[in-house]
Amino acid sequence: MKKFFNYFLIGVLAFLPVVVILQIVWFVKARLTDMFHLVYGYSENYLVTFTLFLLSFAIFTYIGLRVSMGRSSIIAAIDAIIHRLPFLNTVYRVCKKIVNMFTGHEGQTKREVVYVEYPKEGLWVPAYVTNTSGDHYVLFVPTSPNPTSGFTVIAHESKIVKSAMDIEQATSFIVSVGVDYAQLDEVNKL
Repeated sequence: MKKFFNYFLIGVLAFLPVVVILQIVWFVKARLTDMFHLVYGYSENYLVTFTLFLLSFAIFTYIGLRVSMGRSSIIAAIDAIIHRLPFLNTVYRVCKKIVNMFTGHEGQTKREVVYVEYPKEGLWVPAYVTNTSGDHYVLFVPTSPNPTSGFTVIAHESKIVKSAMDIEQATSFIVSVGVDYAQLDEVNKL
């Protein structure tokens, strides 16, 4: 009986990645359907709805191109407006810095991954470098399996070990709870 139960659990776990992908697809489909119904509610003409979606896609693609080139007057205008709004400017600024850290846009050159000892000496966790001040590093230490949760620490340069992992590899390592570890040779440095 124990063997059958183990096989059952292995079968369930084998389908877990498929279920996660399906959940993401269903979520995106639901949001797109909601947007479609919102737009279609204004004009019950499929051609108008399709044209609006196509136009929106073109506008976002153009803005993405301009932002990647380092200059977007649309985003600069939005920045100027939101900068004048109390409280919202703080939330907007922080969100923008976080997005820029992961995308590497607008002068954010610190896109490196390091290891820091936590929760005690001899145990190492990957961390994203979010800022530096002299020989001190501001680090975001994500938690598995959700890399968007975690905590921020400030560590001296002597307390960290630089990693060859990029942000995507580190995120994959964290989400996979260590199964997907691209830099196994780094273990010897720790």
